[in-house]
Amino acid sequence: MKKDSLSKKEQLFMYLVRTFQSSAWIALGKMENPMTDKISVNIEQASFYINLLEMVQEKTKNNLTDYEEQMLINTVSELKLNLIDENKKSSGESIKKKD
Repeated sequence: MKKDSLSKKEQLFMYLVRTFQSSAWIALGKMENPMTDKISVNIEQASFYINLLEMVQEKTKNNLTDYEEQMLINTVSELKLNLIDENKKSSGESIKKKD
């Protein structure tokens, strides 16, 4: 779907989701933090942004267009998979450091 064909409210909703998504990507170390120009991982912060998106998903249930709903589902799923991956990496690093 083209951005031009989305209503103003749909565009604002997408912006909100993308804002939380970008913040989660930064916290997962997948994007450079524009404030520090560094890449670092903060699992707790990433979880917070994912939880915010899940809350939005819950509160907007049955009130989104199919496109909005699918985009939100995909965003949350993708972030959760990356969070699991980062958790595995950090667990592996702490095990290696103990050896």
